Amino acid sequence: MRAVVHPGPAHGCVRAPSSKSVAHRALLAAALAEGETILENVTPSADVRATLAAVRAFGAVAEPLPGEALRVRGVPLPLAPRDAVDCGESGSTLRFLVPLLALTGAEVTLTGRGRLPQRPQEIYRALFSARGLPFETGPAGLRFRGPLTAGEYRLSGAVSSQFITGLLLALPLLDGDSVLRIEPPFESRPYVELTLDVLARFGVAAHWQDGLSLFIPGGQRYRPVPRFAVEGDHSQAAFFAALGALAGEVCCAGLRPASAQGDRVIFDLLARMGAPAAGGEGGAPLCCRRSPLRPGVFDLADCPDLGPILTVLCCFCGGVSRIEHAGRLRYKESDRIAAMQAELAKLGLAVRCEGDALIVPGIGEKACRAPAAPLCGWNDHRVVMALAVAAARADGPVTIEGADAVEKSYPRFFEDLQSVGVRVELLP
Repeated sequence: MRAVVHPGPAHGCVRAPSSKSVAHRALLAAALAEGETILENVTPSADVRATLAAVRAFGAVAEPLPGEALRVRGVPLPLAPRDAVDCGESGSTLRFLVPLLALTGAEVTLTGRGRLPQRPQEIYRALFSARGLPFETGPAGLRFRGPLTAGEYRLSGAVSSQFITGLLLALPLLDGDSVLRIEPPFESRPYVELTLDVLARFGVAAHWQDGLSLFIPGGQRYRPVPRFAVEGDHSQAAFFAALGALAGEVCCAGLRPASAQGDRVIFDLLARMGAPAAGGEGGAPLCCRRSPLRPGVFDLADCPDLGPILTVLCCFCGGVSRIEHAGRLRYKESDRIAAMQAELAKLGLAVRCEGDALIVPGIGEKACRAPAAPLCGWNDHRVVMALAVAAARADGPVTIEGADAVEKSYPRFFEDLQSVGVRVELLP
């Protein structure tokens, strides 16, 4: 699908889709709780559908209810799937499932599409190898066998917090206590805090011993939650907050003010740039208005998913910005550094690498150039959405190919974009 985005002012309010990060965790926790949980406000993105299929594969029952809700009846321990489990393009689904399905002691195969088979899994390979357990990757997918046992686990905190979350989901179900030691640098810590928050709501405890060690008591069981409402997604709201700061005034509703989501920092970053959000009291919408943006030094260590839209914002600052700890962007659904460099260059916007950082000379209040040739979406939902926001500040219509990549996380993105006044043509 191609999206033709026409420049112009944006005004209005959008309700953020449900947090994909919370939905993955809550769905798995509910599927491991013996009893019934109603999950409310679950946006049926492609990634969440992959996790939904996975929990059904290991024995849970999950039924759709009206209004983007699910009724989940869980199993106290996952059963070995009969067939390979397709994780789609969801890194969270795959990495969260590995330790859980290793509890079965059976040989398990996980498959994926797009860039997922190439995304780093060495942390799990090393972890399994150290325990004499098989772990293989190849054309047929990722194949491994447990069982994992209670004890001490050491893993890097520099690659992805998804490995830490996978272990946090599984280790409480073992008979003995475990300790999870995270080797610095520890990046994306807010995602681990988010996991701990969801676990606690399902009756499972894990405690920090210090800033890099977690104690996980064994012998625990997940408890069902009568109703669990998945909060709005700050990482998706970031695109509309940025749109307001660049092209009008846009409000984002449905966000939890005290959220553990690391990407809530987008509003702090915008304030530093000179576009502070108004509102938010008592759960009211947060509104961002077009303002001259100031350059600065920004850090992606704890919020890598903000990389594409933060890069776009920096392109319209009145000076040179530096985005640090950007290296992990190369290992997402696309090489997001290469993607943003290539596509923003077509808009006349420059981004260069300097070690692990991005240097972005901004053009201030000027419009960027609308190229005659289409932009490529790189099969990456966040790249597509970031480019669509940039297109709102172009000097003519901008075509983005592969725009259907937004199905991965935010299926109604272009519908919401049109609802705030941005004209979009969707073409086959």
